[in-house]
Amino acid sequence: MNNPNRPNIVLLMVDQWRADCFGTMGHPIVETPNIDMLFERGTVFDRAYAAVPSCIAARASLLTGLRHRRHGRVGYHPSISWDYPFTIATVLAEAGYLCHAVGKMHVWPARRRMGFQDVELHDGYTAEERRRLSNFEQSDDYLPWLRLRSHPEADITDAALGCNGYDVRPWPMDDRLHPNAWAVSRAADFLRRRDPTMPFLLKVSFHRPHPPIDPPQWALDRYADVTLPPLVEGDWNDRSAPPRPGHFLDSPVPTNPAAIDRARRGYYAQLTAIDHELNRLIHSLGEHRLLDNTAFVFVGDHGEMLYDHWRVAKNLPYEASARVPMMIRLPGKRHAAARSSAVTELMDVLPTMCEIAGVEPPEEADGHSLLALTRGDAASVRDTLHGEHFNWASSTSVSDDNQWVTDGRFKYVWFPRNGGEQLFDLDADPTECRDVALEDPATTERLRGVLVAALDGREEGYVRDGELVTGRMGKATLEEPGIMTDEQAEGQRNVLAYLASRSDR
Repeated sequence: MNNPNRPNIVLLMVDQWRADCFGTMGHPIVETPNIDMLFERGTVFDRAYAAVPSCIAARASLLTGLRHRRHGRVGYHPSISWDYPFTIATVLAEAGYLCHAVGKMHVWPARRRMGFQDVELHDGYTAEERRRLSNFEQSDDYLPWLRLRSHPEADITDAALGCNGYDVRPWPMDDRLHPNAWAVSRAADFLRRRDPTMPFLLKVSFHRPHPPIDPPQWALDRYADVTLPPLVEGDWNDRSAPPRPGHFLDSPVPTNPAAIDRARRGYYAQLTAIDHELNRLIHSLGEHRLLDNTAFVFVGDHGEMLYDHWRVAKNLPYEASARVPMMIRLPGKRHAAARSSAVTELMDVLPTMCEIAGVEPPEEADGHSLLALTRGDAASVRDTLHGEHFNWASSTSVSDDNQWVTDGRFKYVWFPRNGGEQLFDLDADPTECRDVALEDPATTERLRGVLVAALDGREEGYVRDGELVTGRMGKATLEEPGIMTDEQAEGQRNVLAYLASRSDR
């Protein structure tokens, strides 16, 4: 029997939002007043990470509660089927929850619901779907919605910006037609049409601030005249190389100071625009008298370098890329712990939401519920966290392929292609400007040992005789992840072999 008194859960997910870019987190210029109110009534996790900081792998960890070694995604690979025995939506739906998703999923095939009873989809400009489908509307719900409200030939490319570029242009249509506005409008419509006898999980996933950088003009105006904080630059940075090689479907990555300035202002404007849209969603919840019995989970899938250390985008082990915003606000009054420095990861979201709903998480899940941290009943859920990201062998920089470990205070980084090492003291140096690997060999050795243990037995051969092996080639998707059935693993190997044959032509 359904119990409408069980707490509702709103999962707010943002794509490529830096963990430090909130007013309440002390950013000197970013304006996020509505999100700040949520954060100030919940628990903020200051050491939350995406262990594999790119869209697909991060979302796999969040939806399944599995560490990356077991779900198999250790880099970016868009067209590998999502064959997992459970997700947060399958678990809650079985327990009587109405599970609805709006916005970005980034699963394959695109229409796969992953346990949600319904998905209203907008993944942004996803080239795989554009190439494979004669009618892109088959894999995108925003586009037909946009065409009904603007003109029949409207497209998500009308801003004339690349899907991963850093040029900036104001949104060229009415503000209410922006993809972020669409996500909130569809979420509000779900609240109106939902079955009131069922508790619900509502996942609202914004494609922005992931590029293209196309905020409404009013948001750009907010940052037109403010003084930007200085760029973060460490003693180990190499300014001789561009921040990232360009790609055909991207707009160019600017390197001149004026364009960099515009990109940063545009990025901050995206955040403020989303903040205002979230206020509209909160108002809708209030109008339906749902706020008192609704838990909020706010999380990002990864960060954005935004020219810190002369880099852009994600995939990297550094705090601007791998650390994510994470906040839990439980129904009712503010709970005891407002901030937590415990090392947390996206795989912790599933067991946390299960505990909020009063549901046992799957035994196979690797994450930990964070509710004990919100109550002040625990200080940590893990001693260390292993992260990584494989980037394609065609990358121009050997440093792109990376492995890392953090205990919350220190972060150790290893680059498999050239054997380079870094160590950062995050307490003393939160922006990672000073590499202390040579100054602190004991900590370097300790965390290197943690990484060896994490990689031992991996199919890439990163470890031999208890030592890290330099020069081993990585891969974006493991052929032998620990959670799949034999049949699923065989299917994945067949897909990988097919894709490899195509790339060799």
